[in-house]
Amino acid sequence: MTQVLNRADSIVHSLASEMVESDRLVLCDLDGCLMSEGRAFGDAAAFVRACADRFWIVSNNSTHSAHGLSTALARLGLAVPSDRILLAGEETLRHIAAERAGARLALFGSPEMERLARLLGFVLDFGRPDLVLLCRDTQLSLTRLDALTAALRMGAEFWISNPDTAHPGADGQPIAETGALLAAVEAILGRMPYHSLGKPDPHMANAALDRSGCAPSDAVFIGDNPLTDGAVAKAAGVRFIRLARDARQTEACA
Repeated sequence: MTQVLNRADSIVHSLASEMVESDRLVLCDLDGCLMSEGRAFGDAAAFVRACADRFWIVSNNSTHSAHGLSTALARLGLAVPSDRILLAGEETLRHIAAERAGARLALFGSPEMERLARLLGFVLDFGRPDLVLLCRDTQLSLTRLDALTAALRMGAEFWISNPDTAHPGADGQPIAETGALLAAVEAILGRMPYHSLGKPDPHMANAALDRSGCAPSDAVFIGDNPLTDGAVAKAAGVRFIRLARDARQTEACA
């Protein structure tokens, strides 16, 4: 049963509008909170509708662009405009583009991330890049892994979209994430210094606060992982609600 919450951090087992009725800004994780493996949880659409324009997604997703994810979510009945979606892969690309215009980039990620990188003006160069960005690359073959490690050995600056090793699947099975690919890199090269704006870094939460004009005291962060979502909430100074769904909810994901 969902609790009606006070301003203290809390644990709930489902989404209900009553728990955020006093918050001006509702930041929410994606996988494990709104959806799992492309399917929305039964309570997600009503919650998003109730929050209306207070609702933002803050996710370590590095497969989609905000526009692409907004389109995909709309097909699931989750209406979230792209300007209220902050994703680790896209935010990292935009940050690097602003800081290092004209840099040669070796991007290991999805075709959607490659298209976005080109739109942002990057020259994708796997031979002698200035920077390497590792996202959730489902096509990371041994050949591509060799190219990645070779670029790092030549001195390319290393960025990763997020350090998560997995995100929750619909049946409770962990689904490999960017951090698992990082582990493969470090199995070859040893411990590698890297930059990351993905959670638990507070970059995206702070960006949402800035863009919405909301004070941290008037915001809440809903997430399923206290080590990332909880850490971000604490760093940004916002209340944290941990969403701990049970197995039946996960299996019933629509």
